[in-house]
Amino acid sequence: MRYLNQRYAAPCREVQGILTDIGTEELGHMEMVSAILYQLTRGLSMKEIKESGFDAYFVDHTTGIYPAAASGPAFTADYIQSTGDPLADLHEDLAAEQKARLTYDNILRLADDPDVRDPIKFLREREIVHYQRFGEGLRKIQDMLDSRNFYAFNPSFDK
Repeated sequence: MRYLNQRYAAPCREVQGILTDIGTEELGHMEMVSAILYQLTRGLSMKEIKESGFDAYFVDHTTGIYPAAASGPAFTADYIQSTGDPLADLHEDLAAEQKARLTYDNILRLADDPDVRDPIKFLREREIVHYQRFGEGLRKIQDMLDSRNFYAFNPSFDK
């Protein structure tokens, strides 16, 4: 979602395209994760809810899909931020993709159900591709700039 917001400040159509493509794909990833969560939580008994530690979530959301980190913090607009500086945004995007890959690695370490593992493996592979594409976008923008001052100004604002 943040990638779709960031595309407006991108200084060239190729990078705008990368951000649009990945942003659109990420919406599909969220749908996949939501479907996995729904499949894992539908039909839980009250005993299973209590024993699994799912009871606090259940009180607020029953088994509805509510985006939150495994550690508890809910989804926030911080996840879709755009600085308006394509260099800063792409560096943050690269880091976000690595963090997502790491999260998927950790899920794969914990999960043994093939119906969970297979889509998570797919999502992990896509994070690697996204990382590579963002790297291409960053290189494209850097090639357009004076290499002596890559990080001295915002290429979408300072001319």
